[in-house]
Amino acid sequence: MNGLRHAWYGALQQVARVLFILVFDIRVYHRRRLPRRGGVLVVANHQSFLDPVLAAVGMPRPYHPMARESLFRLAPFRWLIRSLYAFPVRRGRVDLGAVREALARLQAGAVVLMFPEGTRTRDGSIGTLHGGPARIAARAGVPLVPMVIDGAFEAWPRTALLPRPHTIRVACGRPVSAEDAAAGEPDEVMAALRRQMLGLQAELRRSAAGAV
Repeated sequence: MNGLRHAWYGALQQVARVLFILVFDIRVYHRRRLPRRGGVLVVANHQSFLDPVLAAVGMPRPYHPMARESLFRLAPFRWLIRSLYAFPVRRGRVDLGAVREALARLQAGAVVLMFPEGTRTRDGSIGTLHGGPARIAARAGVPLVPMVIDGAFEAWPRTALLPRPHTIRVACGRPVSAEDAAAGEPDEVMAALRRQMLGLQAELRRSAAGAV
């Protein structure tokens, strides 16, 4: 069953990759920064509904996205996203069930994806990142990898009904070890991660403008 599920994930990932290249000219940078083995907690900025797919489409390992509970209410869509390793989280409060699920998957060697801004951006900027991912990474003993998605806000802002073509860039940042995550205050660890993400966002925008 796991082999079939992995094949299903890989097939949809390839379809999404071709589609996103054609529609969004998507390019992925620094993918080698994602560890090839073991549990990893990826934290990404949140620009649009496309983000869970954009974060995973160019990566060599399956992602397990933590997604808001409301997405699991419609049975056909719930089946689809669960088949692609997503699991639900209740927003607005600490969801201990979702935390335990994330820990279990990380300790089993999965790549878990979180959006620590908590909601989609209203202006394309990277907002404050809550400290939860730092606590989870420290407890699971796995590295934190920042990821930046840029251009998805212009492709599908929260005010638009449907997406439109726009160049999108995605990049992995440098991992933060579990030891470093455990050594600092969670909010401070995430603030440092945000600074790295802001630098990465600026790098992507220079690349898109042809400045590098």
